[in-house]
Amino acid sequence: MRQLPFEYAYRNLGRSRVRLFASLLGSGLVVLLVLAAAGFIRGMQLTLAQQDTLHENVVILGAGSEESIERSQIHASVAGIAAASIAGLREAAGVTFVSPEIHTALPVWASADDDQVRHAMMRGVRPVALLVHSEVEIVDGRPPRAGFDELMVGGIASTRLGLADERLAVGRTLYFDNRDWTIVGRFSAPNTVMDAEIWLPITDLQIATRRESSLSCVVVTLDTATFADVDIFAKSRLDLEIIAIGERDYYRSIAAFYRPIRIMIIVTAALIAIGGLLGGLNTMYAAFAARVREIGLLQTLGYTRGAIVLNLTEESVFTAACGAIAGAAMGLLFLDGIAIRFSMGAFAITVDAPVMLTALAGGLLVGFVGAIAPAARCLRMPITEALKAH
Repeated sequence: MRQLPFEYAYRNLGRSRVRLFASLLGSGLVVLLVLAAAGFIRGMQLTLAQQDTLHENVVILGAGSEESIERSQIHASVAGIAAASIAGLREAAGVTFVSPEIHTALPVWASADDDQVRHAMMRGVRPVALLVHSEVEIVDGRPPRAGFDELMVGGIASTRLGLADERLAVGRTLYFDNRDWTIVGRFSAPNTVMDAEIWLPITDLQIATRRESSLSCVVVTLDTATFADVDIFAKSRLDLEIIAIGERDYYRSIAAFYRPIRIMIIVTAALIAIGGLLGGLNTMYAAFAARVREIGLLQTLGYTRGAIVLNLTEESVFTAACGAIAGAAMGLLFLDGIAIRFSMGAFAITVDAPVMLTALAGGLLVGFVGAIAPAARCLRMPITEALKAH
């Protein structure tokens, strides 16, 4: 089969700048839409799935509270009892990785005279929590000190509170429990629910929530011990009314609870992406359907329909690839890391390799299908009618 040279397809791109711009814009917008939709889903999935940590953690919480740490209440002595009773927990420099914690949602205000109430996810911790939760990294400032009304905020806590990120800079304050609390540190815990939380000393949060003798949970890090060891401890201490659950398993159960919402989001995002895809196809269709006379002339010169379709496809895919790369670059620059608020806290749009591959595939699909459909329509016309077309 006699083929049209690729140079013919390449040079055709400059024949109509308007058509070229429309094709580039169409494929670029499709990639941006697919990137946003896939990144939204990916970010929510990673946050709720709780990525594998450096160490294996087990959560000890109140019996009957497996689905919500916030509702759990256990006695404050559980942390010390667990550290003394469970052999094989991780240790470093004489510190056992046992973190007593309080998880709660509290109303906060930007200042004492602020009228808008905001609900923050609070976590009361001791310094050992930074060892137990290895994903947490302090990026600015220092940990808060007990008794000084100090806080440490996560990377996307500002999104959870609906405040500008600069408003939660080190040195600024938040108001709750009838007093100002100073932000002394910022931490980052990407792709975890902790990144949207506010951390403060556990004793300060116990006073603020009026629960001096109770905790929400105790998180322990395993070394030579196994989950079975922690589970046996919890089941043998009936007086403490506690249960043990793997940290990953707990967040998987939370993810299962949010599965219907995630499915709804996936469907909505898919519809948006399909809309963008159809819009891009329409743009490509209009760009090529106007070349009926050219296609008829190529047939009179002896080129077969297959050769013409192949050349148009090369031109279309090349244009779509250029637009897709531009759209992907813009998405990576402007969309990656944007924080989205939801009921449990917040998560960031994640543009990683699978998301990028999906978006680029969508852009190339526009180029491929966008050439096949109009070329088939044009080639169905008799050559005499095609040569008379305007």
